[in-house]
Amino acid sequence: MGDIAIKAENLSKRYHIGALRQRHDLLRDLLAYRMKSLLRRNAPPGPGANTIWALQDVSLEIKKGEAIGIIGRNGSGKSTLLKILSRITEPTTGRAAMHGRFCSLLEVGTGFHSELTGRDNIYLSGAILGMKKEEIDRKFDEIVAFAEVEKFIDTPIKHYSSGMQVRLGFAVAAHLEPEILIVDEVLAVGDWRFQKKCMNKICDARRSGQTVIFVSHDMSAISRLCERAILLDEGRVIRDGSPHDVVGEYLCSGHMTPVREWPELEVAPGNEIVRICAIRVRTANGRVTDTVEIHESIGIEIEYEVLQRGHLLVPSFGFRNEQGIDVFVVFDRDPAWRRRPRPKGRFVSTAWIPGNFLTEGTLIVGGGIVTEAPFHIHCDVPEAVAFHVLDRGEGESARGDVTENWIGVVRPLLKWTTQHSFGVNK
Repeated sequence: MGDIAIKAENLSKRYHIGALRQRHDLLRDLLAYRMKSLLRRNAPPGPGANTIWALQDVSLEIKKGEAIGIIGRNGSGKSTLLKILSRITEPTTGRAAMHGRFCSLLEVGTGFHSELTGRDNIYLSGAILGMKKEEIDRKFDEIVAFAEVEKFIDTPIKHYSSGMQVRLGFAVAAHLEPEILIVDEVLAVGDWRFQKKCMNKICDARRSGQTVIFVSHDMSAISRLCERAILLDEGRVIRDGSPHDVVGEYLCSGHMTPVREWPELEVAPGNEIVRICAIRVRTANGRVTDTVEIHESIGIEIEYEVLQRGHLLVPSFGFRNEQGIDVFVVFDRDPAWRRRPRPKGRFVSTAWIPGNFLTEGTLIVGGGIVTEAPFHIHCDVPEAVAFHVLDRGEGESARGDVTENWIGVVRPLLKWTTQHSFGVNK
């Protein structure tokens, strides 16, 4: 296998849904049931069988030391894939091989017993996860400090809060120091400070050369922690590549396009005062587009119908990037309409973003119309349109000759001035 840590070939997993578990009071009935189950296991489902394929022909290779993010909608097969890799369940077809000691953080608190103390549960859970007593002894103080339960370590965990139990469970698993670390959305629990500690622990695992498989709905975490991402949909691999590209495709999949239109006014977003007819992404020459070069200006256009005169109406847009970070919000400050109530009729307002301001990536735009004093939202479309910003490294851009990843939610090309003095004494 060389430098390959995980290799999966044509993994598929089929579940039969709606079936009731049968009770078997006699040993002979149980044995007969098990034998029938084995015979049925690889047989194709009969006509009308109620089945669902959680995974379908998934193949992948993960190198040692790689950090892989797996993303997708709920029900796309992410957790099923991790359960197969963790040996919790077996695939219906295909095979998967892992090379190295692994730890699965699929459910923190594995093996905890509510009547035992925190101290006892550290040893119990650690043993279940594969740690030796000597290893637990050596890391005990560090585990307790990480979990922040020093005062309660000899208290039965049935008296712990849910947050304390989560911290203790993660602390035990995180100190296993495996060669392969599998994490499934466990960082969605706990308070913000603890989540940050968990993220730092995973970053440490990456720096130490461990292989990391990370499932999360937090696109910022995926982009920050992983060097590669896999997008699943309905049990299939849709895309495998850089987090930047894969996350962008995930966020812009489906309804996310450069134009949204509502031809029928009575069902358009809004109220009896104003309704939105369309939101579009346009270039400077008026072309609707989903892709723009980083040095080009881009216009976000909102078309709306004012149904009732006499209101100070302010169009607005909110921009969010592919990591889920709010980049900025803008409101219409056109002096022609700043203090002037709008009459009835059709309006088209456009916010222009100059070139060399946004960073490369995907921007999701929400649009709405408000009244500011007093503040009132008349209509709001949170995720209306989306577009991609490309920086090809050609022409003028803030990137210059840099080829590595560029951080930041904006990338302005600023004017610089430099002064040079001759003859300065050293």
